[in-house]
Amino acid sequence: MPERDPEGATARPSDNSLSAFAPLRSPVFRMLWLTWMAANTTMWMNDVAAAWLMTSLAPSPLWVALVQSAGTLPVFLLGLPSGALADILDRRRYFMVTQFWVAAIATVLCVVILLDWMTAPLLLVLVFANGVGLAMRWPVFAAIVPELVPRPQLPAALALNGVAMNASRIIGPLVAGAIIASAGSAWVFVLNAVLSLAAGFTIMRWRRVHKESPLGRERLGSAIRVGVQFVWQSSRMRAVLLRIALFFLHSTALLALLPLLARSLPGGAAGTFTVLLAAMGSGAIIAALQMPRIRALLPLQRLLFTGTTVQAVAAAVVAFAPNIYVAVPAMFFAGMAWIAVANSLTVAAQMALPDWVRARGMSIYQMALMGSTAAGAALWGQVANWTNIHESLAIASVSSVVLMALAQRLVADRGIEEDLTPSHVFKVPQAEAPPASGRIQVNIEYRIDPARADEFLALMQESRRSRMRQGALDWQVLRDLYDPARFVEQITDESWTEHLRRFDRVTAADVQLRDRKGAFHIGEEPPLVTRLLIER
Repeated sequence: MPERDPEGATARPSDNSLSAFAPLRSPVFRMLWLTWMAANTTMWMNDVAAAWLMTSLAPSPLWVALVQSAGTLPVFLLGLPSGALADILDRRRYFMVTQFWVAAIATVLCVVILLDWMTAPLLLVLVFANGVGLAMRWPVFAAIVPELVPRPQLPAALALNGVAMNASRIIGPLVAGAIIASAGSAWVFVLNAVLSLAAGFTIMRWRRVHKESPLGRERLGSAIRVGVQFVWQSSRMRAVLLRIALFFLHSTALLALLPLLARSLPGGAAGTFTVLLAAMGSGAIIAALQMPRIRALLPLQRLLFTGTTVQAVAAAVVAFAPNIYVAVPAMFFAGMAWIAVANSLTVAAQMALPDWVRARGMSIYQMALMGSTAAGAALWGQVANWTNIHESLAIASVSSVVLMALAQRLVADRGIEEDLTPSHVFKVPQAEAPPASGRIQVNIEYRIDPARADEFLALMQESRRSRMRQGALDWQVLRDLYDPARFVEQITDESWTEHLRRFDRVTAADVQLRDRKGAFHIGEEPPLVTRLLIER
């Protein structure tokens, strides 16, 4: 498979094109990967500094807990809009603006602290504002990565992103803790601002050409609707979302209860907690670098179940570990299993999304991940209140394996990857006076052998999913009561412009589906297509 050069052109194949480090050979990917690591390091530094600052402003456990809530709430409020904007706007500029936004909030934070104007409510507001930048940044970066590397290198590129995330999870808190101890919280935010500005200016150097659609930009509301509709009509995306939600609902129990587990170990203190986190991060980094080999050994479904089982066993071992010498290796394997499952599901989601809806699809994926993480922390924390932290983790471990096994059996994901290559085979309709408003109804008339009607109707269900994924408002198939051979496929579009957009979204898989439907048609002429304006 050929590789792309930094400007998107193709180069000669490389013998090592599928190695774990192959994506780093691309200067643009390498630049943006380092930017991503810096951005995530500032995120962890900000979390640590803000939580520590709150302990001095309002030492109540509620106020300290609200810092985490304020930082993650924007993900739920802005997940879909941020994904839609990343698909509509120039992704380079949008990514750059998110970095400058984070830098501006960090600057305000350090100025307010240095002037001694900070209060607990104001800190929550600024943490929320910082979370807005983070919520807007993730979908656009997720959509950018597949542009930078050839499709076979995408798993390795996503694994390297996992390395960046886990390395920053270790580096950020350590750097923030050292700065807080030596200079104070304000200087953490100063460093955040500097790193975020550097990341923003680095993105400015990226020479990406944004191609505007001749149909103009999608309206935000319509773009959100189409994104949700695509994910709902994609059986593969539904399966991925269920699995990522189940995995993080249970795996988050270990991280949520880890501070208490660390304290319960002999000699347990803050240092014990840090060592356990570092062990988990190290395991995740090692596994991320080995993902090409892991994926070659195990098919997706087996890898998911194996990873879930390993994570569950490791969590149970940590729960009942008599000392840190048992807990640290278990945390290492938990980190390996965590990245293996998360990376595999992220790759599956990316492979199921065409470029035009990629940011919206990945924002929904992020919402499922973050939502299940938040729900899992609350759930297993409450179970620990009813029982104890050890039994809570044991229940989470057993439940994760059982529910993942049921999901594998009941919600099919056969690993079939559709060919999502854009296709322009379909002829774009022309209109002398295109309607400025009003819905469009498209009727496609088929002549079908009545003896094969059931086969045809089964295939038409695939057609329904295809049309709805492209953005149609409604779809149905009609059968003539007086002519059993006459079937009409009826599609309703929001407007003439949205009808034309569906032609930009046609893939090679859609062309293959059209040919399969055409094979049932027994008329002498091709299926008759009519387009009607629905009058109000």
